[in-house]
Amino acid sequence: MTAPYQVLKLGAVAYAPKVVTIWEGFKAYFTQRGMYFDYVLYSNYETLTEALMSGEVQLAWNSPLAYVRAERMAHAAGQKVASIAMRDTDLDLQSVLVVPADSAIQSLSDLRGKTVGFGAIDSPQATLIPLDHLRQAGLVAGKDYTAHRFDVLGGKHGDHIGGERDAAVAMLGGEVAASWMIAQNYQAFAAEGTLPVGKTRVLATTGLYDHCNMTAGPSITQQDSDRFRDLLLGMSWDDAHVRPLLELEGLKVWHPGRTTGYALLERAVTDEQFYDAAGRITVQGYQY
Repeated sequence: MTAPYQVLKLGAVAYAPKVVTIWEGFKAYFTQRGMYFDYVLYSNYETLTEALMSGEVQLAWNSPLAYVRAERMAHAAGQKVASIAMRDTDLDLQSVLVVPADSAIQSLSDLRGKTVGFGAIDSPQATLIPLDHLRQAGLVAGKDYTAHRFDVLGGKHGDHIGGERDAAVAMLGGEVAASWMIAQNYQAFAAEGTLPVGKTRVLATTGLYDHCNMTAGPSITQQDSDRFRDLLLGMSWDDAHVRPLLELEGLKVWHPGRTTGYALLERAVTDEQFYDAAGRITVQGYQY
């Protein structure tokens, strides 16, 4: 049995300075409504996940990859974790494989013998799900094509765009034949000029998947989990005090959590041997 705790603790990863502002604001919002919690910032999702499973924190603002690991660890230990809330921007996302507009590559089969750009080793959207997409099409990295990862901020699970941007720039420069990125970043790179309009095209698009979620760990009571979820879902874009926090966190509306959107990532994690069935890290060369 997990030891009881006195203060509800939420864990999150410090992927950018704004994280402090976000969670200080959320802490004030919850406290004003009678629910006190404190937050703990970690440098990477692997340590955060281990803290959630040990009871060091009761809630985790998790990447999709961190949730997959937590669920595997919980299952192996006879415990349970739950996705209790997600942002509107976490639902039904896709990644795209981009090539120069004038590239001779017209289909995935044309990638045989070529070099393809990916994001960081632990990025669900720019590496793991894209690797799975190509595998399902009969293309295996290291056998049918060369995978060139652009590793940025290991342990952050792609909570940044550095690796994806680097891969995009490399594609334009001819260093890689094609590069993967989440569809929203493809639009963002076009808007900022990294990928000039008309100079690239989309070769392939993955299936739909979900991104981050608020994960309730084994040591939280159902009452606290429900109360925390309800307060999150009650945050309104129309509230002038709340809107800046939602803007910083990249959402307009919180939705109840779900796990149906993690099937692609689950398969990729297994096929690419990132974690084993018990959530142990098995991928090679992962530094976080």
